Amino acid sequence: MATSILFVCTANICRSPTAEGVFRAMAGKAGLAQAFEIDSAGTGATHVGEPPSPPAIEVAAARGYDISAIRARQITGKDIARFDLVLAMTRGHLVEMRWLAPRDLVDKPKLLMSYAPPLGILDVSDPYGGPREDYERAIDLIEVACRGLLESLRSEVRKAM
Repeated sequence: MATSILFVCTANICRSPTAEGVFRAMAGKAGLAQAFEIDSAGTGATHVGEPPSPPAIEVAAARGYDISAIRARQITGKDIARFDLVLAMTRGHLVEMRWLAPRDLVDKPKLLMSYAPPLGILDVSDPYGGPREDYERAIDLIEVACRGLLESLRSEVRKAM
């Protein structure tokens, strides 16, 4: 059975689709693509149905990740119950998801950056509307955290395969 992972940001057009694409590619390169169900969502509904922002697509593509087919959607309480891991880009998203979660699952959502403890950074800042450097900084953090996440799950998913 695949381990299901949901990456969550504000509108699901920058950080969370980037994390979805990065983790999917890393799992594929590790030969573990079938071990995961990977998705992303936003806490808000502002951009539902839209593709990731053009700078997010460009920065991801420059690093070999294709996120262009992802479409924004809003997270639901059912998502929190359904996914094995629900990973927030910021502490603000974490708070929003805990309000949304069924009462017995309020502690289930976690910070993506908790998988990159050596950095000591908790939040992946929102690059939306900023310069390309902001998108580069976001993907730098996402790559480190996704590597840590994959490493933390590697032995568990290999046993299940």
